[in-house]
Amino acid sequence: MKYEALPRTGQESAMSDRRGAHAVLAFAMVAGAAWLLAAPLAASLVVGVGAAFFTWIAGAASGEPAALVPAPVVDLPDRTQEVIDAVDDALLIIERQRITYANHAARRLFGAERVEGDYRLALRHPVAADLIASDRETGDPVEIAGLGDADRRWVMSVRHVEGGAKLVTLRDRTDSWIAERMRVDFVANASHELRTPLATILGFIETLNEGRAVEDTAIRQRFLGIMMGEAKRMQQLVDDLISLSRIEADRFSVPQTPLALGPVIEEVAGVIRSGLREGGDRIELAIESAPEVRADRVQIGQLLHNLIGNAIKYGRPATPIRVALDQAQGRVRLRITDQGEGISPEHLPRLTERFYRVDAGRSRSVGGTGLGLAIVKHIAERHRATLDIESKVGVGTTVTVTFPVISRESLS
Repeated sequence: MKYEALPRTGQESAMSDRRGAHAVLAFAMVAGAAWLLAAPLAASLVVGVGAAFFTWIAGAASGEPAALVPAPVVDLPDRTQEVIDAVDDALLIIERQRITYANHAARRLFGAERVEGDYRLALRHPVAADLIASDRETGDPVEIAGLGDADRRWVMSVRHVEGGAKLVTLRDRTDSWIAERMRVDFVANASHELRTPLATILGFIETLNEGRAVEDTAIRQRFLGIMMGEAKRMQQLVDDLISLSRIEADRFSVPQTPLALGPVIEEVAGVIRSGLREGGDRIELAIESAPEVRADRVQIGQLLHNLIGNAIKYGRPATPIRVALDQAQGRVRLRITDQGEGISPEHLPRLTERFYRVDAGRSRSVGGTGLGLAIVKHIAERHRATLDIESKVGVGTTVTVTFPVISRESLS
């Protein structure tokens, strides 16, 4: 409560009367004292008048504090409901097995019709129901799987509030769980990918050490060729892992160098053609005039190598690989199309996952590490480009990467 000093009715006249009384009293006391001390009457009167004058002045300067009255109170709107609804976590207040309050996140999760009655109609989960039914609070949040959607993960806590009610909090941890699962899968897959060629190399080394294979030149050369191939496979895997790590480290740094994609496509296509023993003429280029984009030349070259290389590996022999560049809807579009066996629709959403293979045996036989499309996806994300993969079984696959063009807005 704030207070302001306001004058009361008749306060000024009352204060003036009190100062006058104090002045008269001061005159009488000082003048009387001076006369009793044998001072002349005139001198006593002068001294008394002086005392009265200074007493009046002092009273006027100090005055009395004005009475304090409450200042007008400004009523503020109650924002409690808005604040609770703005919380991302789902919040429920449960009294006597009934939900008496649910914030916006809880209504979105369970449905508005289910959060107006018995809590067991909304939280159809045995662990959640047992936690709420028990009289104890949760010390640490309890992880719950399958609430809402089968693949979602939550942490739940129960707290007692005033009046015997319970506050139930549900925090979505699906993204963290997915990231942790990806990390575990990545470590397991990387270990497996390295273990397989390493076991092959060790096995052939042991065979060569036995002595009999060393005497046979043909066998020795075959073993050494296999070991060289497996060693190169491990080297390629390590190179891809390092490359992927570097791209992820720079994912928040958008390239700023203007780059024309046409010359880069021609250069990469020329390098790939020269490395093919036969069928170099399979790569067909259809490059139209297109604006420059802001891009990292090295990473764009890596993206093209991976996409064109995949088209060659998985396209049918002697069929063309078409690489097209054009402009569509104000953006620069790059398309790589092959005529291969195609990919079933259930595999398309997972193609850019690390080490994911539609046909693991075939991928390894053609020298794939399972990281090519993951690298392409991260390069596209760093360049703020969109990646789209279309495929029809028995027809082929088209990979499209669409880049934003340089504009005044992108300069900022």
